[in-house]
Amino acid sequence: MSYAMSRLMSTATASYAGFCFARPEHLGEALGADKHEQPGYDLLANVFGVRDLAISTFGILGRSDRTVRTAMWIRIACDVGDGVVLASRVDDDGAKAKVLGATMTWGTLNFLALHLDKRRARRVAAAKSVASATGSVARTVTPGR
Repeated sequence: MSYAMSRLMSTATASYAGFCFARPEHLGEALGADKHEQPGYDLLANVFGVRDLAISTFGILGRSDRTVRTAMWIRIACDVGDGVVLASRVDDDGAKAKVLGATMTWGTLNFLALHLDKRRARRVAAAKSVASATGSVARTVTPGR
């Protein structure tokens, strides 16, 4: 199965990883970090980049459905975890809403992509089963085919 939506979301996450490497200061800026906290957030953004790139690689290049599904569940768990941890570190309600909005939106989009792909996979499997059963009946009814 292709898991096209999940692979698309993994590609988007890999793009974000690249952004983390190119502009790590974005995280501290979004959270309103002061100049003493900024280096820590820069480091965290780089860690996010490495982690997201690794997970995305399995989500994009995974050969089995199970590999792609596992990468997506890890991605969803990371999105939720990032939101909870980062939101607990900021006092400003606007920054807290921003971080929760961003992380939970990504988590939701990843969940929806995975759900749609799994639903499509079930439909394709059911169609193949019907086609196989129909072919068996046709061979039984018309011997010699």
